[in-house]
Amino acid sequence: MEVHKPTHVVLLSSAGLGHLIPVIELGKRFIINHNFKVTILAVTSQTSEAEAQTINTALATSLCHVIEIPSPDLTGFLHENDAVVTRLRVMIRVAVPAIQSIISKITPPPSALIVDIFCTEAIPIARELNLLSYVYVTSHAWLLALVVYSPVLDELVEGQYVDQKEPLKIPGCNPVRPEDVVDPMLDRNDKQYIEYLGIGTDIPQSDGVLVNTWEDLQHRDLQALRDGGLLSQVLKMKIPVYGVGPLLRQPESETSPSTELVVKWLDEQPSESVLYVSFGSGGTISFEQMTELAWGLELSERRFIWVVRAPMEGASDAAFFTSGSCGGDEMSRYLPEGFVSRTRKVGLLVPEWAPQIIILKHSSTGGFLSHCGWSSTIESITNGVPLIAWPLYAEQKMNATMLAEELGLAVRLTVLPTKKVVGREEIARMVRKVITGDENVKSNPLRDKVKEIQRGALKALSEGGSSYAAMSQVAKAIEG
Repeated sequence: MEVHKPTHVVLLSSAGLGHLIPVIELGKRFIINHNFKVTILAVTSQTSEAEAQTINTALATSLCHVIEIPSPDLTGFLHENDAVVTRLRVMIRVAVPAIQSIISKITPPPSALIVDIFCTEAIPIARELNLLSYVYVTSHAWLLALVVYSPVLDELVEGQYVDQKEPLKIPGCNPVRPEDVVDPMLDRNDKQYIEYLGIGTDIPQSDGVLVNTWEDLQHRDLQALRDGGLLSQVLKMKIPVYGVGPLLRQPESETSPSTELVVKWLDEQPSESVLYVSFGSGGTISFEQMTELAWGLELSERRFIWVVRAPMEGASDAAFFTSGSCGGDEMSRYLPEGFVSRTRKVGLLVPEWAPQIIILKHSSTGGFLSHCGWSSTIESITNGVPLIAWPLYAEQKMNATMLAEELGLAVRLTVLPTKKVVGREEIARMVRKVITGDENVKSNPLRDKVKEIQRGALKALSEGGSSYAAMSQVAKAIEG
């Protein structure tokens, strides 16, 4: 009697938790809902403690088989000042032979290769091995629209995008303001711009695109990308586009002493009274900005949990490949004199890392001052927590605009934090907008809107929901 072998898919992820975590969650979805066998290939930078911790957690999970591919020797391929997108793309390009060798030896042979957006140069591997190929966009559909349309914009727009007087039009989607363009579009003379255009050219060569969003949130953008939509008509893109999100990590089952401390502190605070402050695993701010943020939190007179990382001058994504150390004893060195003692009763300072999902799920958390990375954004939305948008790098300026102006889920600063230091008074004002501090106020329009979107997100994931159905369509196509 022939034994039925489960369908096997390989997922390929680049470095960075904003990609690795959603890829791991996508793999889990294939296993739990469709009984697939999943192998994750993680090409890692080996410089981030958070990245290493995530990989170790995944390795300890019986659901996904994770193979770590150490970053190849990039000597001679990169310059010291090359930007993140260049580094990621070159890392994958040099690793392609190793990736192909590993996939060709995997048993049972996989039926499909699913790559994250920085790994699109691996798509030809799927063709050579007679596999289906999909691109998984761990961000949203508006970003996908901009990326695939960028080769057209490259022909249409003269000069630097940031110098344009009018927004950049994308057929069927909201235009993108010049100041909101993604980092690789800031300088068309930089190598990462060419790498970025390559992504836009590669994606339509796949057999389909999975996006970490859902129909109710971005129906217009998803439709524009699909066959018959305005954008797809321009690009002649005939591949299916699936909204499969929000794909989220779950709270860790094992708690550490630091996690227990955070939970105990939150348990003692009133409902929806605490602002959570974190810039993600890769974001950094300057010493001057850190000082203003501290004063702003103190002036707001609101409760807060702040994940404190050592300030780093220069690029706002400076911690993407390496993180400044900031132990518990060192935090006070970077903060205004007396800040720790003055805010001891209302604030909790956590060095380097905090259990974000646990914090956002807690009933005492009422707001999130966030860098607006997409994973953090949907973690906040799906827990009904409104945001203060503090974009730093990548597509985060687009995310902030969408959250504040289109969806009404966030308040946004009047200046871009990457352009100018945000003053303490404005910070305090933004905090008070999100955390009202008045227990007699029964309704906050911002919070009400977030909870409405939260309900739609959870419905999309449930059986019969749009994202559940989209994943089933992908699974059926892979099974053949």
